[in-house]
Amino acid sequence: MRLGITPPLFTMTPHGHAPWEVDAQFDDVVPLVEAADRLGFEYMTCSEHVIIPNDVATVRGGRYWDPLATFGYLAARTERIRFATYVLVLGYHHPLEIAKRYGTLDRISGGRLILGVGVGSLQQEFELLGAAFDGRGARGDDALRALRTSFGRRQPEYHGEFYDYDGVLVDPCGVQTTVPLWIGGRTARSLRRAVELADGWAPFGLSLEEETALLARARATDAWARRQHAVDLPPFEVVLPSGRLLAPVEEPGAAEEALGALAAAGATLANVSFRHRSPQHYVEQIEAMAELAKEV
Repeated sequence: MRLGITPPLFTMTPHGHAPWEVDAQFDDVVPLVEAADRLGFEYMTCSEHVIIPNDVATVRGGRYWDPLATFGYLAARTERIRFATYVLVLGYHHPLEIAKRYGTLDRISGGRLILGVGVGSLQQEFELLGAAFDGRGARGDDALRALRTSFGRRQPEYHGEFYDYDGVLVDPCGVQTTVPLWIGGRTARSLRRAVELADGWAPFGLSLEEETALLARARATDAWARRQHAVDLPPFEVVLPSGRLLAPVEEPGAAEEALGALAAAGATLANVSFRHRSPQHYVEQIEAMAELAKEV
């Protein structure tokens, strides 16, 4: 089981951030990502929301850094850590737009992109952006199929229910022709979509018990068996969040127990969040976690 992080600053939910993040600057966070890169963490995340209505911000938070710009800069400051959109809302973008813009990021980062995507749930945001909310599931499925055949191709071609194109150029295109596709969500449908059309499931807003139950049902399906034996696709990733803020410096036993529980649930990747009081304290936490993970 490898580890990834959701760094401070880039997403701020009402009760999910440390006080210092309120007035933090980008330069405060760059050294944290560089440390995670040096320590061998697999990936870092950045979420997408374009606009948040004021009344929704009290629940979902109002700060969401744009992943493309954020990752573009950090790609030049790191060497190996991967960049996971967690998540990009499919309905806000044409698949060719994702293939071009994030393909460029994939190229300048040396093939370090992970496309975490979802169908979206914030209807007001869809309406403000002029995107179709109804039917977003079927449209998202078609977008996933289009991305599978188009990403990393200079001359992509796809003929589907909602997207249909050929005779076009995407230059530059991504380095990876099988860019990892993770599906975010909190429903059995999101997991089914991940197994059938993508390369991993990255749930949020669920308890570990709920995630374990959904995974148990998915493992009993024919789709799971087919995905596990696919020779032309990468291994399926189960990306589970730590569920609570960990503090391996102060509470190594609790952090070790949390990692063990994720591994027992079948996680191949753990998305770890930390309790921290300053940028330096965050670095101390990830250093301690890197050491702890070697033992676990």
